[in-house]
Amino acid sequence: MGRRISLVLVAGALALTLAACGAQVRESGGGEGGGGSQEGPLRIAVVPKAVGFDFWEQVRIGAECAAKEAGGSEVSIQWDGVTAETNVSGQVDLLTNFATQGVDGMVYAATDAKVLADVSQNALDQGVTVVNIDSGTDPQPKQVPVVATDNVAAAEEATEYLIEEMGGKGEVAFIPFQPGTATNDTRTEGFKNVLEENPDVELVAEQSSESDQNVALEVTENILTANPSLDAIYAANEPGVLGAAEAVRRAGKEGEITIVGWDTAPDEVKAVEDGVVSALVAQNPFRMGYDGTNAAIGAIREDAQLDDIDTGSTVVTQDNLDDPDVKAVLDPSCSNKPEVSGQ
Repeated sequence: MGRRISLVLVAGALALTLAACGAQVRESGGGEGGGGSQEGPLRIAVVPKAVGFDFWEQVRIGAECAAKEAGGSEVSIQWDGVTAETNVSGQVDLLTNFATQGVDGMVYAATDAKVLADVSQNALDQGVTVVNIDSGTDPQPKQVPVVATDNVAAAEEATEYLIEEMGGKGEVAFIPFQPGTATNDTRTEGFKNVLEENPDVELVAEQSSESDQNVALEVTENILTANPSLDAIYAANEPGVLGAAEAVRRAGKEGEITIVGWDTAPDEVKAVEDGVVSALVAQNPFRMGYDGTNAAIGAIREDAQLDDIDTGSTVVTQDNLDDPDVKAVLDPSCSNKPEVSGQ
């Protein structure tokens, strides 16, 4: 937790530094839908679902790398976000303010697919280039690409691994995080697609973590109490994995219950090393920030075509933790960019 607080403080200080560098606030060019062969200093607002999580810190690192390579002082990243993924109205207000201030582009992950659709369209109407990362909207404006994991395919692969670890039969619990977001719903879809093909695996519990580790801990403890024969847990994001792992530790069932989940925060990776968590879906948040920001810059400066980008995923286990490609995804930097994998 101390590391996360430090990262947040560093991110905040960096945002203030960027703001103090004289970035211009001016009317964006490009007409309806953004873009338009623009030159000069650019301001790109990069907004995660929530600050304070390792996943989103890697998005920030990728976005800042893209800005640096695109011209240093000629492109500034305005990094900001709400503190909880459930604060949909707060994200709406933040993005609306960025558009009103006249940023040239917005690269953001939607906390609610339906609610944020209007925000994207309003920004486009004001001439702001918009790129979604991690999670898009419903409907998705045709001018707005999604730079993200193929969540259905990755969830299917992770669930197949989970069921193989279970020996093809037994009881499993599912911990989603925020129904209504594209990432939650597609990870649910992939999980249940595979369950339907494995009738000997029974889904005995499904409770949301609300993207809160403490809630996930409580939910998992309740599930373990109600289902003493539970064989496995599928957790759909970082807080869910961490809460589930802690509950299993407290119950003294490490190694007895298979946990497969999403994201690769340091504490999650440590849980894999310790054998508490069997596997994690490693997305590529650095590439989301990097490719999403590059797409926005290209659209603004060169009127480049904006297309969806699959940033890939990898199932991380004890067996491949030392693989150089996996290490690059787990600890990315501008000098050691992770490649897109799993496509």
